[in-house]
Amino acid sequence: MKQPLIGITPDITARPRSGNKAGPLIVLHERYARALQQAGAIPLILPIASSQATIRKLLERLDGLVVSGGNFDIHPRFYGEKPTKRLGKVIEERTQFELGLISLALERDTPILGVCGGAQAINVALGGSLYQDIGTQIPGAAEHEQGKLKDRGGHKVKIHDGTKLRQIAGRATLEVNTTHHQAVKKLGTGLIVNASAEDGVIEGIESKDHAFVLGVQWHPEFLTQRDRSQRKIFAAFVSACKGRQAF
Repeated sequence: MKQPLIGITPDITARPRSGNKAGPLIVLHERYARALQQAGAIPLILPIASSQATIRKLLERLDGLVVSGGNFDIHPRFYGEKPTKRLGKVIEERTQFELGLISLALERDTPILGVCGGAQAINVALGGSLYQDIGTQIPGAAEHEQGKLKDRGGHKVKIHDGTKLRQIAGRATLEVNTTHHQAVKKLGTGLIVNASAEDGVIEGIESKDHAFVLGVQWHPEFLTQRDRSQRKIFAAFVSACKGRQAF
């Protein structure tokens, strides 16, 4: 069986200021590609494309999709709400691309792994909504923007019984690293919660209607060197992508 080809959505820089001839860049932290290679896959950084025809052709060549995280928010118009004062930077071009890509991948039952903002994008693509700011919208919530602890993890999450994530991790709890101020509010169609923080904030979701659609609100690609359970997430995803090759 060939190594599966897995597309990764990148980030995109802001448009250049007037007079700057350099165009925007697509960028991706190397750790995503490294985690996939270590799990036995071939990673491919995807272009930001708005054409549905282009997106469909991309998916025809991919065995799986990773929707990466990024330092931006999904605009609430994508889930039918108005912005609050705490809404952060939005990158609509990237959001439109990722939501379109996810929707078509779901139609094809292409395996999807969403990381941090990628998990939120999966939820929105399936009709769910988000808390625009945990600190102001979830009373008593802990601090979830723990960027300084991204290399080692900052808090524990409970992995729910009977979920794919519990089967993969083989553990009831995990130490995770989170850098988000938004979170899943209303679940999208067919999604269930597979992980929660001690304060009740949803930290992981998965689809009960697809072969492999998994979203985690933390960054397992940072923790693969120190935590076998985090490596298992990528191994299970790549295994599902290999199974997809038969179709």
